[in-house]
Amino acid sequence: MGLLSGLLGMGSAVNSEKIDALIGPLLADGERIDKAYQLVRDLFVFTDKRIILLDKQGLTGKKQFVLSVPYSKITKYALETAGHFDLDAEIKLWVGSEPEPISRELGKGNDVRELYKALSNHLL
Repeated sequence: MGLLSGLLGMGSAVNSEKIDALIGPLLADGERIDKAYQLVRDLFVFTDKRIILLDKQGLTGKKQFVLSVPYSKITKYALETAGHFDLDAEIKLWVGSEPEPISRELGKGNDVRELYKALSNHLL
């Protein structure tokens, strides 16, 4: 597996063993992780076939919601950067014919341009 890039808070690297432990069992045979970004407790994982969004829920984070989005189903995507008063950036993915996007807030200090670039590299 290649080098994993990640962001946590002010830009800490993602631990590759942690990503393997969380995502490894969810991967299809032969699927590989390209990049992974940790945003507070949530994960954006780019594989060679899809995006996996792992949303840890509850106080302990034991409960998890995993959303798998094949690249072929993403029709458009958008990035809203943080401003002076609105400190959070936001990434939006439109999937299939759904009118509402999948939306995730990215905390202050995250380099959202790197995440947007990873999306562009996989979708264009």
